[in-house]
Amino acid sequence: MDLSRTEKARQIFEQFDVNGDGGLDREEMANLVAAVNPHVKFTDEQLSAILDEVFRTYADFTIPGPGLTLDGLRRTYDDGTGDVDRDFQALSFHAPSSSSSSTAASPDPNHRVVSESTSAILDDLEILIKRLRSKQMSKDGNSFASFSDSGWSRDLGSGDSTERPVLWDESGPHYVLFLKELAALRGRADTAVLQEEAFDGHMAIGRALYKQQLYQEALASFHRASELQPTDARSHFHAGNSLCALRKHAEARGELLLALEAAEAGVDRWAHLLPQIHVNLGVSMEGEGMLLGACEHYREAAILCPTHFRALKLLGSALFGVGEYQDAKKALEEAVLLRPDYADARCDLGSVLHALGEDERAVQEFQKAIDLKPGHVDALYNLGGLFMDSGRFARATEMYTRVLTICPNHWQAQLNKAVSLLGAGEAEEARKALKEAFKMTKRVELYDAIAHLKKLKKKDKKKKKKKPLPDGNGDESFLLVDPSKFRMVGLESVVRQDLADALEIRAFQKLTRLSCCNVDLLKKELNQNDVPISYSGSRAPEKSIHRVALERIVHKTLHFLKGEMFEEAFKAINEKVLSVMVASASARVDLGMFFAVLAPICSGPAGKRKRVAFDALLWRPNNEYRAEIRRCDAVAYIKLLRAVYIPSHDSSDMIAVHGMPDVSRISFREFVEMFDDPDRGFGILDTLVKLEAGDRIRHGRRTCFMCQYPIVGSIFKETRYNFNLCSRCYSEGKVPSNFKREDYEFKEYGNLTESVRDKSLCFNLHPKTY
Repeated sequence: MDLSRTEKARQIFEQFDVNGDGGLDREEMANLVAAVNPHVKFTDEQLSAILDEVFRTYADFTIPGPGLTLDGLRRTYDDGTGDVDRDFQALSFHAPSSSSSSTAASPDPNHRVVSESTSAILDDLEILIKRLRSKQMSKDGNSFASFSDSGWSRDLGSGDSTERPVLWDESGPHYVLFLKELAALRGRADTAVLQEEAFDGHMAIGRALYKQQLYQEALASFHRASELQPTDARSHFHAGNSLCALRKHAEARGELLLALEAAEAGVDRWAHLLPQIHVNLGVSMEGEGMLLGACEHYREAAILCPTHFRALKLLGSALFGVGEYQDAKKALEEAVLLRPDYADARCDLGSVLHALGEDERAVQEFQKAIDLKPGHVDALYNLGGLFMDSGRFARATEMYTRVLTICPNHWQAQLNKAVSLLGAGEAEEARKALKEAFKMTKRVELYDAIAHLKKLKKKDKKKKKKKPLPDGNGDESFLLVDPSKFRMVGLESVVRQDLADALEIRAFQKLTRLSCCNVDLLKKELNQNDVPISYSGSRAPEKSIHRVALERIVHKTLHFLKGEMFEEAFKAINEKVLSVMVASASARVDLGMFFAVLAPICSGPAGKRKRVAFDALLWRPNNEYRAEIRRCDAVAYIKLLRAVYIPSHDSSDMIAVHGMPDVSRISFREFVEMFDDPDRGFGILDTLVKLEAGDRIRHGRRTCFMCQYPIVGSIFKETRYNFNLCSRCYSEGKVPSNFKREDYEFKEYGNLTESVRDKSLCFNLHPKTY
């Protein structure tokens, strides 16, 4: 009867725990490593480096004195650091050595070196790397320090690694010579008599190159190993890791999927590697911005290895990234429970708690992360954000200053420091901090903010008033006026509430970058996706997919977004659109309805947006291959559209997408009439299109009377009292308190030509103030 993995690990442990103290010290561990690698001999220095790696990586399972515990040895096997079946088999024939001076070891515990020829190749490769390092150090003074974690059997990008990047100069003659000699070493590996030996040689070369951060060359070795043994999971696994290190996340995902396929096909041999393959697949998908897909793999890793605290940490972080805060909290709390000194997990848990409004606990978690790792930039930065949100501006400034001490080019910290200084009433210091942020990133918003602070300073000196409030209002005394008191002059002027709603939609457009996505791309994606018809609980036919599959489709549509930008975009879509469309995270999404909801806020003429929305409804069951859609589908779509984008309106009468009794059909012309209805449709689209067109229109030095910022887009001029408001202040109903009236008459100027034509527009009631 075959023994379990746990029993095999226990027997291995007991065999080498010679003194019976419940731990494996350095000598006992050295004996173990030697016994399971009988064909390879390494120097004492090389063996010492391997033991350092083991005891550093599994310090949580080490007792001072006795050494690595049984739980620690089990963890090495669970993490894929070793192969318990292979070690157990090797120990059936090889007893532990009594001397550490003649021990043999592998340079990497994930893949054992099994031949003397491979050892000789590694010796020569080490000489080549040392020579290249010395040449490049003498040339440019690069620091080639040793690193604590080379990524083997560890999750990539977990934040735990203390590695510093090595910048190899690949353009010089020394590197060209290195490549030539490396090619010769690969040729020696290929001349091995046995294919297993050749495979072993290329894998060993790849691992050694990866450890020195020569990722491109390591990748070439792993690819050669894959050619020799295509069904071996290890070569694909390490090739995927190398591609991740090269920031080629899509290619990494492909290699890791091959590793997963090979490992599942040979599960008896590669079961120990499966959790880490899933973890690294999640990391590669995160690199592409697909957090929902990453969550699936992190969950699978945690199921396969319930004690895999890194998988749980990464799961919690990814769930936080898509806005699933309660589930994120559970995963991160479990990770911290398994490893209390996990600073990264505590930092992310603090962020989740802050998002859930549990600020006291959040501060504690951030502080614990900082205590564990005093230079933890994310914990310091996020704690600064929490202090700023709670109005503790002095403490926020302190946190951002500490971040800038560690990372002087952290422009977000510099910008937030300026905001916290402004909140603390330090307007001049805030202006200086903003100027520094502007130097780091030439953003026009920062230029406007600097100009704004300069004007406030001049105004304060002129009027001898106290400094402005933290919200940046130029005049501390203002009224919020009821919408009924705002009257418009001219038919083209927009209603105030419509403008407020349109501004919110415009902000969502910018956040998701859907304003940069042509609506034709949505129709193209619909035509290319042949989704089978399924049935919901009400037995209504639908073309629906899981949210993970939807994420991949949206990622393809927004192909121009990089990883972090796509994360931000899909999180916003998840919170604003999917949260209204589906009741739970596990529910399926009606793809046609989803694209119909996105169509109005993509780029392109308004008429084409409506056409694509209509075509998306045609694509759904019961409508395909026709020129008309069911009226009930159109009604349900309009109600859903308003519930998503105009939640301020009453949506209590929203009806289900399916099951309407009215199955009569309507044409595109009738659909447009329903869509354009200002009261029950989505007539706000015209206002949105105006905002899109005016986004880049700047009106010289004309500023809003209330917030003092330069006006971009439409100017709203009060015709009787001659003051101007920007779109935001107008939509919020802000007017000067010293102009309290029964009503106000506004005229909208949407472009520079109109504003120049009306000469009175340049007076803002305070021309001498500035």
